[in-house]
Amino acid sequence: MLTKEAFKELSVQAKLSVVNNGVDALLFLKKEAVFANVERPQLILLDINMPGLNGIEVLEFIKNDPALRQIPVVMLTTSASASDVRSCYEKAANCFITKPLEFDKFIAVIKSIEQFWFTIAHLPPVQPAIFSKIS
Repeated sequence: MLTKEAFKELSVQAKLSVVNNGVDALLFLKKEAVFANVERPQLILLDINMPGLNGIEVLEFIKNDPALRQIPVVMLTTSASASDVRSCYEKAANCFITKPLEFDKFIAVIKSIEQFWFTIAHLPPVQPAIFSKIS
């Protein structure tokens, strides 16, 4: 919900798709069940703390799937644990960001993510651009 609010506050132009657990994240990415007609994301924001499958398990699935592995994954989570950071990078996360607790600082983080990934970086081509958060 916080990410939705940040997107609204910043008028982020990218489309935001949200799923609420790790199982739905996999269904979304595999375009199965109720997600059969979704478009693949260009960028994934992934939280470690999800019910069902956790974010590290979802990350591992993404990076082991040839059809998905080129999608950048930003771990955006409340964790600051060194073991979580290490584990995410070992599983090929593109970056690891600890969510700030204050909304204004969280807004700044989302603005930085938007500026870097959609202005500076070149993302793998997917039409149309989608920004997905899985948490």
